[in-house]
Amino acid sequence: MNLTPFAYLGAALAEIAGCFSFWAWLRLGRSPFWLVPGMISLALFAWLLTLVDSDAAGRTYAAYGGVYIAASLGWLWAIEGLRPDRWDITGASICLVGAAIILLGPRSI
Repeated sequence: MNLTPFAYLGAALAEIAGCFSFWAWLRLGRSPFWLVPGMISLALFAWLLTLVDSDAAGRTYAAYGGVYIAASLGWLWAIEGLRPDRWDITGASICLVGAAIILLGPRSI
């Protein structure tokens, strides 16, 4: 079973949650204790990216960028209560196509 889609989705959720803990602390006036689960979440994010089936870290990270963009718009809607507009959806779709090309494109040796 290929874990790549699950690794990318989990990494995106972990990264967004970790970054949001800093946002909550600095921008929303929440307790600095929000940083503890945030730091754990960011460490989980980094570990999950190591599970992606790719021969190069840079390629893994580049393809992840498209997944991160789409997941961030999901966060915008689910957590922040703002529905992405057609430009958000169009941009995220383009990024996901780009991520797929990077990760799945044929490689010459």
